[in-house]
Amino acid sequence: MDKDLQLFENRRIRHEWDEEREEWLFSIVDVVGVLTDQPIQRGATLYWGKLKQRLNEEGSQLLTNCQQLKMTAIDGKKRLTDVANAEGILRIVQSIPSPKAEPFKMWLARVGSERIDETIDPELTIERALETYLKKGYSREWINQRLQAIQVRKELTDEWDNRGVQKGVEYAILTDEISKAWSGMTTRQYKNLKGLSKENLRDNMTTLELVLNMLAEATTTEISKEQEPKTLSENKRVAKAGGEAAGEAREAVERRTGKPVITSKNATDFSNLVSNLIEGVGNGDGEPER
Repeated sequence: MDKDLQLFENRRIRHEWDEEREEWLFSIVDVVGVLTDQPIQRGATLYWGKLKQRLNEEGSQLLTNCQQLKMTAIDGKKRLTDVANAEGILRIVQSIPSPKAEPFKMWLARVGSERIDETIDPELTIERALETYLKKGYSREWINQRLQAIQVRKELTDEWDNRGVQKGVEYAILTDEISKAWSGMTTRQYKNLKGLSKENLRDNMTTLELVLNMLAEATTTEISKEQEPKTLSENKRVAKAGGEAAGEAREAVERRTGKPVITSKNATDFSNLVSNLIEGVGNGDGEPER
């Protein structure tokens, strides 16, 4: 992703990648300036100051989630500026009365409506996932494996829930144990190999990588059901054992094929995903790919 993300009329949006949270942080002043047609940054800064005051008076929780980062200003100097993640930026967009903000608002309304529909009829989630992957250029064979991988992952997380594993940090710890045992890398190292940041690792795996990852997670699920681990340490041992089973399969495949299973190759090119999403909305189509 370019250092200066282009949005609308070649106006830059400064941004930084948060390695720990794995999310982009965007300059709020830059976004406000573009959406409100401010000719100079001072005008955008004043507008954001008034908007912050109004949001605070309304009791919005948005401001508690904003933070400050040093970013390069127009004069080339590093200065602290308010930043927010994608969710925060979209919330700010909702508060700005501007024709340029309207496509975002329409898109958010459509997404919200779709999610309500999917809650009523979960099958729609699968249909929408299939449609999205097809639009991104994946083969139907790969998509079938990916949808199966989602089901296998769900069965594993259900099992973790039954064992008292906490979502978030503990999920991540166990996922890393599985990944290290079968691939030799943590999830972060695996993503780095493929040159990924925010993108989903599984969406950038080859079919064989997906199959082995599924084998690791499915085996972990079955071992957990048999051993019924009660602590995080016990769950880590189970996760390692499940991953090792798939690791043995990977080594067998590599011996027979004479080439590594894990490569830096992506399932598809996502290098411009964030730029395309924002530019798609800016061009007025109202429905960026996600």
